[in-house]
Amino acid sequence: MPPRFAFTIHATDGRARTGEIAMRRGTIRTPAFMPVGTAATVKAVKPADVRASGADILLGNTYHLMLRPGAERVARLGGLHRFMGWDCPILTDSGGYQVMSLAELTKRSEDGIVFKSHLDGTRHMISPERSTEIQRLLGSDIVMAFDELVPTTSTRDVQAAAMERSMRWARRSRAAFLSGGEHAEVAAQFGIQQGALDEGLRRASADALIDIGFDGYAVGGLAVGEGQEAMFACLNYAPGQLPADRPRYLMGVGKPDDIVGAVERGIDMFDCVLPTRSGRTGQAFTRDGPVNIRNAKHAEDQSPLDPDCACPACTGWSRAYLHHLVRAGEILGAMLMTEHNLWFYQTLMQDLRNAIAGGRLTEFANAFRARYNRPKGEAG
Repeated sequence: MPPRFAFTIHATDGRARTGEIAMRRGTIRTPAFMPVGTAATVKAVKPADVRASGADILLGNTYHLMLRPGAERVARLGGLHRFMGWDCPILTDSGGYQVMSLAELTKRSEDGIVFKSHLDGTRHMISPERSTEIQRLLGSDIVMAFDELVPTTSTRDVQAAAMERSMRWARRSRAAFLSGGEHAEVAAQFGIQQGALDEGLRRASADALIDIGFDGYAVGGLAVGEGQEAMFACLNYAPGQLPADRPRYLMGVGKPDDIVGAVERGIDMFDCVLPTRSGRTGQAFTRDGPVNIRNAKHAEDQSPLDPDCACPACTGWSRAYLHHLVRAGEILGAMLMTEHNLWFYQTLMQDLRNAIAGGRLTEFANAFRARYNRPKGEAG
């Protein structure tokens, strides 16, 4: 029988690690990037094509799925994996970030959060127990604890209060997960470290989470506008406050050079809407930096989008054709550009894994940054 959850580190290079998470629905190679399937779909790409890009795991969104089509309906239809046609692991976030960023909050208390849906204004309640229940109904493989997020610009008192409440909610989330019957026997749960950019608050949060005991740990509350320099300053200490023998997940990150820098600082898992959202709007990620395929200079360019990429878009069509599709608003343009970006991100993760295993991460990271961040006038 496949293990419920087993994390093995195969090699390290500085603070970076490469390894595997073994679960019943498959093995997740780390460092790992999780494409975001917000509403039971990675937008513009079929599940088989997401898998072909190299993805081992997807992220689903509790907030969006609880509103539409509803967690209970998904459960009646056989669970999220069957519903969307994805048979590999799925991590579901807790819904806390979306409740606070998308919905109209009407009441926040120790019990949880009452909010109005951004879709139709209907009133809902989400709490640590309800969030955990929704993720169980979806059939999530990795369940996230429910937490409270506040801006990094908040006062320290506000940040401390939110962190402390998040830790109380983490304990309730853990109790709800462990009482979840058969699901708790086959799934895993991660706690979320909070504390904004304050090292002391981060340490207190990590200590509380370790005392509760989770299968993995996320660094939350970053990538919310603080900038790369501040994020990296936090990552210089935050991952090291978490257990070395458990996966460390940086939520909502990010840009390719963000990922490289975070891997150097000990992060194992990532998710972000950037590759799919950018693909739908005509931006492609390449080794020479982002390319805006809408730009007129691509109208008669017969070269591939990225000559070093083996994705269908790069091996089958020219920049000129992709330019035409995107400018004409053709659906195929969004599909091919998104698929390329997913391939780019998964290839980057494989390159990072190989570099760590070979003890040459610093060399790879420096070369990647030098090429990726070249002035745009020099880029292809």
